[in-house]
Amino acid sequence: MGVGQQCSATCTKGSHSETFPLSRRCVGPDPLEHGQSFVFFVPSAQAPRSYLTALLALCIFPKTCEMSVAVDSKPNILLIMADDLGIGDIGCYGNNTIRTPNIDRLAKEGVKLTQHIAAAPLCTPSRAAFLTGRYPIRSGMASSNGYRALQWNAGSGGLPVNETTFAKVLRQQGYTTGLIGKWHQGMNCEALNDHCHHPSNHGFDYFYGMPFTLLNNCQKNKPPELDAALQAKLWLYTQIIALAVLTVTIGKLTGLISASWKIVACFALAGSLFFTSWYSSYGFVRYWNCILMRNYDITEQPMKLERTAALVLKEAVSFIERNKHGPFLLFVSFLHVHTPLFTTEKFLGKSRHGLYGDNVEEMDWLVGKILDAIDKEDLKNNTFTYFASDHGGQLEAQEGKTQLGGWNGIYKGGKGMGGWEGGIRVPGILRWPGVFPADTVIDEPTSLMDIYPTVAHLGGGIVPQDRVVDGRNLMPLLQGKVQQSEHEFMFHYCGSYLHAVRWHQKDSGALWKAHYVTPIFHPEGAGACYGRGICPCFGEGVTHHDPPLLFDLSRDPSEAKPLSPHTEPLFDTVISRIARTVQEHRQTLTPVPQQLSLYNIMWKPWLQPCCGTFPFCWCDKEGYNAHPAL
Repeated sequence: MGVGQQCSATCTKGSHSETFPLSRRCVGPDPLEHGQSFVFFVPSAQAPRSYLTALLALCIFPKTCEMSVAVDSKPNILLIMADDLGIGDIGCYGNNTIRTPNIDRLAKEGVKLTQHIAAAPLCTPSRAAFLTGRYPIRSGMASSNGYRALQWNAGSGGLPVNETTFAKVLRQQGYTTGLIGKWHQGMNCEALNDHCHHPSNHGFDYFYGMPFTLLNNCQKNKPPELDAALQAKLWLYTQIIALAVLTVTIGKLTGLISASWKIVACFALAGSLFFTSWYSSYGFVRYWNCILMRNYDITEQPMKLERTAALVLKEAVSFIERNKHGPFLLFVSFLHVHTPLFTTEKFLGKSRHGLYGDNVEEMDWLVGKILDAIDKEDLKNNTFTYFASDHGGQLEAQEGKTQLGGWNGIYKGGKGMGGWEGGIRVPGILRWPGVFPADTVIDEPTSLMDIYPTVAHLGGGIVPQDRVVDGRNLMPLLQGKVQQSEHEFMFHYCGSYLHAVRWHQKDSGALWKAHYVTPIFHPEGAGACYGRGICPCFGEGVTHHDPPLLFDLSRDPSEAKPLSPHTEPLFDTVISRIARTVQEHRQTLTPVPQQLSLYNIMWKPWLQPCCGTFPFCWCDKEGYNAHPAL
């Protein structure tokens, strides 16, 4: 509890309780505990007798009289999200080799969720669901083609303007809202500066960060990551055309070919146009996608990775300091631990897991510095703090024999896999001292989408009533008022394709999961799609199961042994029940514009953010303003 909050005390003995105002302004812990010292300012006129009575009762009946504080003000909300972090990468989830003391401290002081589920196994759709509390298929952020995430800042797709984010809800309730870090929900729709998908159009008063996502392309001397397979084909076709033009030209000069020079020139021009058509986008990814912005202004193009972490930290701490009188919502969306895993010298070579481990430990240090800023401003006890990852770690991220992706613990699969647990089960940690019990583990199905109705409730807002909201308010579960999650069924999509469904059968404790579609691992039995880079959602790269593969995660969390009618007496009953629920779920879906259509995700020069005169787009407005701590 911070300075300046309204306080009252309730003293209870047997069936009798009395509530009275302790002061007009108070400083103290929340809740008050026996044996602690308190400082109260400006006692209310009606308080003295009750106050003395309460103190006397505490002295005489210390074991039977309890004192608590009722806080009238709204809590600050701090949401921290890692990028591509595996559930097995941090200490409090079982990793004993990567050092994450600050994230572990959050779990020790709060609640750890062990069945925290992302609504999608890739960045763009998962974050859309997180922001809106809705499955991405409802907002058009689920793809039916091979491109399941936004590809360019200069695309026209993104989070639709008619979606209501938790930032919009809280801003209407008087919160100052900020987003620091990764966005990846689009920029413009039809014109360069319409900013229809920009964070400011989705409820954030302040934005500093990367409108896109980190890629290998953002770092010099790294192999291309964006559409790498397509780029390789385009280079091959370009070389074939160039060789053909060269052959025809030599043939003409030597008299071996009788074609006219006009034909040779047209052939060469066609080849040049083909090369320009694709290289103008893919050849300059670092300039087009790897940029930093402050609100609508580009501050770095291309961004300087060696100081990005310092700038993100500086902005997060500054936001907290500027808004310490609250209430505020701060969403810190880390660029860690996505490839290329750029890590500052302070952490390079310090972990036991190579560059990936170094990057995780640097991120943990950043988390610690942000929590220190909360403590410094005496906001800890009045701040709802949440930490999670947007989806599972990427198993296929490798450089030679070096693993550059995360570890998903005992869970099968990883990033990009809509059904297997490793792609969607993520860390979930919440802390609010005095409100949530410390050092608590909740083994109930929860979702990243649950944060939406939870923070809306805390801020005094109301979730939209004109649409389906799939998240559930977590407060009763987190406070121990209920023992079971509100989620009975959860649907696991890969793009717009339903791959799996889980059923939490509360009366029996079983946690059934039926897989309708699974990716074909490459090479066979490898546990990931190493030959493809990421597993597909449809086509020849998947297997359809009829009847579905069925697992009971309460007995087999690794999904190692599928059940059958011979091994599970309830097999047919469970499959039938899930099938009926799928039909009911599909009836709640309505057609919406597809934000990740091929047209929407393609590069459009007229939509390219540029801090100069296109195509001369480069600037550095940050100079050397990096945080001195890094």
